Amino acid sequence: MSPATPAPKSGGAALELLVHGVGGTTPQDMLDDPRTVRVTGDRTAAVYRRADDLDAEEHPERYATGPVREAYCWSNLTSGDGARALWLLLLPFMVANLAHWMRPPAPDHTGLVRLYGVLVRLVALTLTALLTAAACEVALDLTAWQCAASSACTGDHSWLGFLSASRDGWWSQPGRRLALAAAVPALLVGLLWYLSNRTWSAYEAQRPPTGYDAPAAPQTDGGGETGKTPEGAPPGALRAALGRPGFWYGRRLVARLRAAHTATGFLTVAAALVTGTARYDTALPGTGAVLGGILQTAVAVLGGIVLWVVCRRGRSERRLDLRLEKTLVSWLPAAALALLVLTAVYASWSRPGWTSSGTLPGNTVFGALTLAQGALVVALGVVALLLQRPRRDPRTALRGLGGPAVAMLSCALAGVMSGGVAQRVADWLDGPATPGMGDPGARIAPPVLLSWQASVIPVLLLLLLAPAALLGVRTLLTARRLRAAVEADYPGDERDPVRTGQIATARARAGLTDSAPVLVGVVSGATLLLGACSVIGAWASGNVPGRAFDGAGPALASLASATQALGSWMIGFGFLLFVTWGRRAYRDPSARRTVGILWDVGTFWPRAAHPFAPPCYAERAVPDLTWRMSSWTRATGGRLVISGHSQGSVLAAAAVWQLRPATRRRVALLTYGSPLERLYGRWFPAYFGPDALRALNRTVHCWSNLDRATDPIGGPVRVAADDGRPAVDADVLLDPVVYGRTRAHPLPEPILGHSDYQADPAFAQRRADLLDRLPATLPHPRDGREPTGQESSGRSSG
Repeated sequence: MSPATPAPKSGGAALELLVHGVGGTTPQDMLDDPRTVRVTGDRTAAVYRRADDLDAEEHPERYATGPVREAYCWSNLTSGDGARALWLLLLPFMVANLAHWMRPPAPDHTGLVRLYGVLVRLVALTLTALLTAAACEVALDLTAWQCAASSACTGDHSWLGFLSASRDGWWSQPGRRLALAAAVPALLVGLLWYLSNRTWSAYEAQRPPTGYDAPAAPQTDGGGETGKTPEGAPPGALRAALGRPGFWYGRRLVARLRAAHTATGFLTVAAALVTGTARYDTALPGTGAVLGGILQTAVAVLGGIVLWVVCRRGRSERRLDLRLEKTLVSWLPAAALALLVLTAVYASWSRPGWTSSGTLPGNTVFGALTLAQGALVVALGVVALLLQRPRRDPRTALRGLGGPAVAMLSCALAGVMSGGVAQRVADWLDGPATPGMGDPGARIAPPVLLSWQASVIPVLLLLLLAPAALLGVRTLLTARRLRAAVEADYPGDERDPVRTGQIATARARAGLTDSAPVLVGVVSGATLLLGACSVIGAWASGNVPGRAFDGAGPALASLASATQALGSWMIGFGFLLFVTWGRRAYRDPSARRTVGILWDVGTFWPRAAHPFAPPCYAERAVPDLTWRMSSWTRATGGRLVISGHSQGSVLAAAAVWQLRPATRRRVALLTYGSPLERLYGRWFPAYFGPDALRALNRTVHCWSNLDRATDPIGGPVRVAADDGRPAVDADVLLDPVVYGRTRAHPLPEPILGHSDYQADPAFAQRRADLLDRLPATLPHPRDGREPTGQESSGRSSG
């Protein structure tokens, strides 16, 4: 239950717009009333009021002691139905998209900023190629090429009997088997295109309000400022990056990238088909070799066009870009699909003397992709250091290398998923044998490199034990050191060692969040080095680890074999864990909410690097909030407090940035449990860094932030008093509110951590203070237009 708001000193219409955080909640819980009514919106996202408050604007005298309260519920944008739990399988794409937004601020280095964006988009493109190559490995190489050629394998798996080479049927020729199997990765690419197109129509289609953005002022891609004050804004208020007219409207880029990535998927399948077939035809006289060469050239040329499309254009944020390159969006994937059909027809020609043995020719693509990803990540790191060097902020995660580190993690996740499915299918087809070890049985084996990559996973986990153990010890020592501070925060209470230890431990554990950059850096660095070692080992030995060390002594050979077997099991288990978690989330609402929390954080940003990533819910939520604030202040001339908890505070800040200056000066911002600085400011400094948050404080009328020492997610925003404005951060709230039992609190109070901020009396007091600081309500307009007055200028954005 929220405490009552103290009576404000200034009267007039006032509205509090509540925005919940990660995991979502119901409007009934947000408004403390079982009787709520949807004011505007749909089942996906909507604004609710108490039933008793529907006519509040017509009777302002009833609300002289507090604001009308509305709740914006957006949880269904990320975790509304069970099918969205399957987005977990798109995790590498989402992580790659995050890397785009993690660059350091650099308002004077537009060339480096563009290069950074190009490199991230190329990393994302390799992920699509890797996913498609993994599907080709399973369908074309392991199943159609290796298993179908083995009578033992087809005997164990009777459903593959019609492909068996020993039966001498129409499908028994290798080319026809490959052409049929190519339908599996092609359908996967088509499914990704469909999901991206469907969510593009639902999310990127939401148009944000426009108002004072007439001709766009010169913009930079830097740390949240443009260097020019928008018309109607107060002096010193600079346009933030998230306030640009086209920031939350990325239809054009997503459509362009979707076409390029779809074409990449089809071309990867076509390359897998034509490479093995053309290699056989080259050894024979006739037109087959010529046709194979033409098709290979066509694949290469179309691949070059895809690279040009990806590199040529990034995001257009300076204005609301309504254009769509319909010709490019339609013909590029269509041309790639047509080329795939031609290669399938070419592979299906009768070649009676062709037999399949070993692995499918052309599977060196995994090594090439691994090298390309490593080179791109290293180049991305160099560019990030150049961007970070002029403006070093000690709180920036990994000294500005957060983007390259996260890009490396996306490659590692994609490697685990692609290698995991290949290893599991090979184990399934191979029976009890270890892939590549030559054990008795069908001897179905994935490419050697995948076995080497699986073998380094146990080594990576061992390397992680050291920092994990250090963090555990440090947490224990920190909790012991904080006991004195806890007792000092509750003077006059009888000391209870158990209670003190509970509070101190909660504070110490909350501080673990600030150690996340260290773990990310260790994992990314180790992954890069171990990935390079796996490529070198695979190419130098040409054999799996269990066989590469046969002559190096019994101990080393046994260790290599054990590492390969354990890594093969672990990489397959990792993939199965993804699938199992997704299925559980589909059926279990509580697990679905857990998955939804991951998406709440990971899908806040628009799809700027990978079009197959889960959709950006903020492209719906931010325009919703902006429209609601604009329309309410326009209709009433009243005061508005937008109150955001956790991830809701990020949405609230982004929506405030999109408001017209005249509207923004009638709005107060109240954030609590907010990751604005602790998470977003450190990992996304170009958009939520110190300069951007200070600019937000200067442009909004007033802002207050509440945090607790026991909160593992929220924290202070670190915006000091400036130009007559008070500091944004309030005093740190005590948690629990009382130490022991009192007359007012006869039962022990819980340690709330990240939840129930509104239960603290300081919340109501801060809300009342913000309402008092807002200007008096303007006269209610009679003609339906926005109240003018001294502070209004330009057209309405509502």
